[in-house]
Amino acid sequence: MRIREVLFRMYVEPEKLEQQILFYETVLGQRVSLRFRYPELRLELAKIGQLLLIAGKEEHLSRVRATALTCLVDEIQDAKESLISKGAELLEDIKPVPTGWNMRVSHPDGTIVEYVQWR
Repeated sequence: MRIREVLFRMYVEPEKLEQQILFYETVLGQRVSLRFRYPELRLELAKIGQLLLIAGKEEHLSRVRATALTCLVDEIQDAKESLISKGAELLEDIKPVPTGWNMRVSHPDGTIVEYVQWR
């Protein structure tokens, strides 16, 4: 399993997303490199450097808020097998998402992490 990038998740209210994007673009000196809506979860996401801003109303954010990190991997099936062999628990199996495929895993220490393979 190869982790290409670790993204730190920040949860924001929808009406504050634009303001937060401008703030972090300025602070980090980087522009948004990915932005998309996730209609099934009623969320909007924006990636700036290693930050993943996730905007939604609280009732929608509450479904994803327990996830601490997003790890971008080369091959999601390899990541699944590797993590399970090391004692991780699969919470949500591999499924298609707007950017490719993802799964949610609980690490042995209880940290919940989303793993994503981009198209």
